[in-house]
Amino acid sequence: MPAEEAAAFLAAIVESSDDAIVGKALDGTVLSWNAGAERMFGWTEEEMCGASVRRLIPAERQQEEDDILAAIASGHRVPNFETVRLRKDGSLVHVSVTVSPVRDATGRIVAASKIAHDITATKHVHARLEDSEQRFRMLADNIAQLAWIGDSSGGLFWYNRRWFDFTGTTLDQMLGWGWTTVHHPDHIERVTALWQQHLASGNPWEDTFPLRGADGEYRWFLSRAVPLHDPQGNIVYWFGTNTDITAMRDAEQRIELLMMEVNHRSKNMLAVIQALARRTASQGGDFIPRLEARIHAISANQDLLVNRSWSSVPVREMIDTQLGMLGEAIRQVDRVGPEVMLSPAAAESMAMAIHEMATNAVKFGALCVPDGQVRVAWSLEPGADGEMFAIHWSESGGPEVAPPEVLGFGSRIIDDVPRSKLSAAVSTRYQPDGFNWSLRCPLANVAPRRLGPVSASIPSPFVRTES
Repeated sequence: MPAEEAAAFLAAIVESSDDAIVGKALDGTVLSWNAGAERMFGWTEEEMCGASVRRLIPAERQQEEDDILAAIASGHRVPNFETVRLRKDGSLVHVSVTVSPVRDATGRIVAASKIAHDITATKHVHARLEDSEQRFRMLADNIAQLAWIGDSSGGLFWYNRRWFDFTGTTLDQMLGWGWTTVHHPDHIERVTALWQQHLASGNPWEDTFPLRGADGEYRWFLSRAVPLHDPQGNIVYWFGTNTDITAMRDAEQRIELLMMEVNHRSKNMLAVIQALARRTASQGGDFIPRLEARIHAISANQDLLVNRSWSSVPVREMIDTQLGMLGEAIRQVDRVGPEVMLSPAAAESMAMAIHEMATNAVKFGALCVPDGQVRVAWSLEPGADGEMFAIHWSESGGPEVAPPEVLGFGSRIIDDVPRSKLSAAVSTRYQPDGFNWSLRCPLANVAPRRLGPVSASIPSPFVRTES
């Protein structure tokens, strides 16, 4: 092709290009301005030729042109970079720019060639994608569940922030099948076998198992995953979540225990009332009032246990409940001791004893006179086999006391019942200046049973225990 034709052909290419192709002098003066530049920036060739290219550059980006001109003058090509330029109407256009030096026949740099490609639409797409990604990340990282995504082979490659916060792991540790390292060893074989079955069948997956937290403790999770398909129906991803159900399992366990406890204790209560009736009747005299009083004491303690969900009862609350029948005389009773929680069985045994001693004190002891005093004190003490619980009832200021000639059923309630039920050392002393009673036993014998975390090695959390 002749030189003139080649030049004309090259000019036609430049003129028909959608990109802005601009020639400029080494001081930034525009020398040539193609149709693409006119469409992109809005200025005509007549308006731009002879003007400075800085007209296109926002004030805060003028340093870019200084750097470009310096690079061109040194003979360096300015590689592609993204920036923002001004249109004639004042709007901004995102462009990708490349600037190259132009040399004459002797190799001297005489000008610069600038090619600008409009990337505004691409920028908007990227911005929408970034916004979508940010919203997805915000949602994924702030849901209550641990969330993850795996490939069709079952290897996981993405987790939300809650997963890492809970497990204390990193993505590198969890990639692929690294998730197996936070599963309980008693369950991992079962879990992976079921997971592989669902990978093969393509059916939605669900399982329940414990996961180890960053603190080393295991918590139970209900886990579900669904397959995600491509347009041809092939599984490409699995999306899954793990929901912490430890509290729910503990609540179910407590409800089950409570139901068994109620059933067990209702039978025991009937037996106790039958025994009370037989023993009270054998003593003759005011049978009905005495039986009613004893049943009322049991009833008050049952109300207390029910209000406490049969879990545990503070010593002081148990004592106050049984002394409620004293009325004004309760002012003569001093109660002192630390906060100690009792099991339902311990509360029942001691409540009956406290009620019996309070009734006797009103009838015959310190509370039958205005100046009499009763002191109920309890404490925790060191013992050879661990911490011990002790409680004392002491009377003073009442009528002179003497041991009873015959020990009745009331004495059994005070002495024999707590001794046998709590494996306690119980002593009663009928001293002239007042009746004294004390009980001492290991704290474990009176402390409430602790449900604790559900055992990770037992599929069912429900274990029946008798009190």
